[in-house]
Amino acid sequence: MTTTEPPATARPAGNSEPPGNRLPYGARHRSAAAQRASSMPAHKYRQYRPLGLPDRQWPDRVATRAPLWCSVDLRDGNQALLDPMTMASRQELFRLLVRLGFKEIEVGMPVSCRADHDFVRWLARSGEVPDDVTPQVLVPMRPDLIAETVRALRGLPRAIMQVFHPTSTVQRRVVFRATRAEVKRLALNGAELSMRLRDGLPGTRLSLQYGPESFTQTEPEFALEVCNAVLDLWRPTADDDVRINLPATVEAFPAHEFADRIEWMHRNLVFRDRILLGLHPHNDRGCGVAAAEAALLAGADRVEGTLFGNGERSGNVCLVTLAMNLFSQGIDPRLELGGLDDIRRVAERCTRIPVACRHPWAGELVYTSLAGSHQDAIAKGLRDRDESGSPLWEVPYLPIDPHDIGRDYQALVRISNQSGKGGLAYLMRTEHGLELPRGVQVELAEAVGREMDDRGGELDPAALWRMFARHFLPPVDQRWMGLDPEEVLTRLAERTGVRVQVLDVIEQPSATPASACATFCQVRAGRRTKWGVGIAGDRAVSRLSAVYSGLHRLGALVG
Repeated sequence: MTTTEPPATARPAGNSEPPGNRLPYGARHRSAAAQRASSMPAHKYRQYRPLGLPDRQWPDRVATRAPLWCSVDLRDGNQALLDPMTMASRQELFRLLVRLGFKEIEVGMPVSCRADHDFVRWLARSGEVPDDVTPQVLVPMRPDLIAETVRALRGLPRAIMQVFHPTSTVQRRVVFRATRAEVKRLALNGAELSMRLRDGLPGTRLSLQYGPESFTQTEPEFALEVCNAVLDLWRPTADDDVRINLPATVEAFPAHEFADRIEWMHRNLVFRDRILLGLHPHNDRGCGVAAAEAALLAGADRVEGTLFGNGERSGNVCLVTLAMNLFSQGIDPRLELGGLDDIRRVAERCTRIPVACRHPWAGELVYTSLAGSHQDAIAKGLRDRDESGSPLWEVPYLPIDPHDIGRDYQALVRISNQSGKGGLAYLMRTEHGLELPRGVQVELAEAVGREMDDRGGELDPAALWRMFARHFLPPVDQRWMGLDPEEVLTRLAERTGVRVQVLDVIEQPSATPASACATFCQVRAGRRTKWGVGIAGDRAVSRLSAVYSGLHRLGALVG
């Protein structure tokens, strides 16, 4: 990484470190005070060697359209399951992927197991593959397996067959004990057979795709050499639908390095204007989404992944996250994600893997706020949007409108001991029809905070109303009924010797059943003030009840 040295005047006097090793003063100070060597054996691991692309173009580009999506839930995702999907689960998930708008779906590796073979044959016979959807299969670069895979595709009107083999340095040395020349020859032999069998498969339009497995751990110049050799053999035309797929089989370096390598391949692949360049990112470093987004800017056309990132080790790239990221920037994702909770439930049922509650965009809690300041900002943002009528979504802490993915607003604010007056006011308004004055919000928040500290957990809207009623809606002494509030205050002052005043009165229509009016009164007794609330079908009764509530909360009612 290139860094810029601070001005010489910013350095303490007497610094004798070589200029290239110097850190800014603050960083040096923190390093000395807080960092020390760990016991982790970092010496076992080798740093990646950057490609070095000084004229890279991708950082200045901005996404403007969705890529071609390919779901590999039924193959890469399925092989990662401790208990792979049944035929019924595969069929249900395939139908879901079709409904979501996937035009390319990897459906298995027919030579890997009987279940994958049977599912491909079911697709060929069932008539459930729409005219605009193309199944994809995967096959290692072995002549017998390629021939068997092509036979399994008979009856499908369209299919993609990806032929692949590992090309990485360590696999050539440890697994295959093969030279570069031998690995390249393996690729060409398999590519030649694939093309010959493609041309002899009646009734099926077969697209060929080549993937150098472990692309991220392969020397870039060798990966390019093998890919170009395959393309030179296939000699694609505009009608052939030939693809190169570059898999981060193991994510081996940061996202920016992946993008550099994809841009370099994009620039140097032969027949680039006649092929699709695809990505197959994994998430071993936790950067799968970032790497895919950067690599698409770098020139890739297509992304393979799984709905919620299920896959070997840390998973494949999450296609829902990628698509929703585009959507949140005003770009049509070309996938139907408007019922995201239902999509999640189907995926969980088929794979028996739960989606985390904080999973980006789809998790149960990602549109829910527990923090008081966040709740207040969300409530104000929603109110401003209602009042302004703006077509644009601009609400703090909510990057998209939850309605757009099938959520309602009921779970936006949930009450815990971290909540504040804004969240309570939002729930009281949206769930119970009461627009609480600021003073009532403050006093309710204090009461709720004390109780939640003691009891822990979460407060649902019904429990919040019970707590509100317990604090603000005491049963009114029937001896008060029919009296004027001012007369009551005068009698009370005479009896107790304490001056009692009503400082503020706010009235509003009530949405509470059988009640027409809600009244909020700020009452002072001596030097202390409290807010009271009255809700009744009669305005006078509502006001009297609010005064009574305030006095009751002050403890000013005697006799």
